[in-house]
Amino acid sequence: MVHDDGTTEIRFEVDQRHFHAAGAAHGAIYFKMLDDAAFYAAAARVRDLFVLTTQFNLFLTSPLGEGPLTARGRWISGERRVLIAESRLLDSSGREVARGQGTFMRSRIPLASLPGYAEAP
Repeated sequence: MVHDDGTTEIRFEVDQRHFHAAGAAHGAIYFKMLDDAAFYAAAARVRDLFVLTTQFNLFLTSPLGEGPLTARGRWISGERRVLIAESRLLDSSGREVARGQGTFMRSRIPLASLPGYAEAP
């Protein structure tokens, strides 16, 4: 969900299918949620072209078990070719368990040419 202020929020329910061998959520869950939340915050600033992730840093601070997660993203800077956005991953109690920051670049792909982005007739 993209809010009016350009921040984003993504929710996901983690269960044992998402665990690694040591019994906690796999890092892929952290990455996907953090990258998506930051991506949508950056992409909300670009109305005509598809945006690509060019770099993303993760800071994992706590293991995750089962339960709901929320990723919140926000645009930091950049308006032209490169944009910077960050995101936070929160567990069901609202505690931050990971943080991410990435750079995103405008592609040459028009949004209107992609499925799901073209305007309805």
